[in-house]
Amino acid sequence: MSALNLVGIVKHVALVEERWLSFVLGGPEAFENDMTTRGDEFDLMAGETLAGVLAYYEAVARRTERIVTEEVASLDDAHPLPARPWFQPGASRSARGVLVHLIGETAQHSGHADILRETIDGRRTMG
Repeated sequence: MSALNLVGIVKHVALVEERWLSFVLGGPEAFENDMTTRGDEFDLMAGETLAGVLAYYEAVARRTERIVTEEVASLDDAHPLPARPWFQPGASRSARGVLVHLIGETAQHSGHADILRETIDGRRTMG
């Protein structure tokens, strides 16, 4: 049995978006503690609720819109990526690249949510 759940997916997507937009504003320091909390990203922790996660996701989306439309001088502005095994050493990412990444991240996790839905109602959306 999988521990994957819908609220955990929404929480994870919101946290990832928030972290990447912090990177857009300030660079690799946004990822300073990302590995210490990664295990909690897909679970409701003590005191968290579905309503709270949904409100958080909405607040993150509003922040992203504000950053992109008001705070970033150019979508070509870039920062070096942090040292992580999945990033090329010395690579950087622009604000535009971050947004493209977040579109892919959200789409991927929407597929995960659809798999959960399909296991509940048995309907297939493709075919």
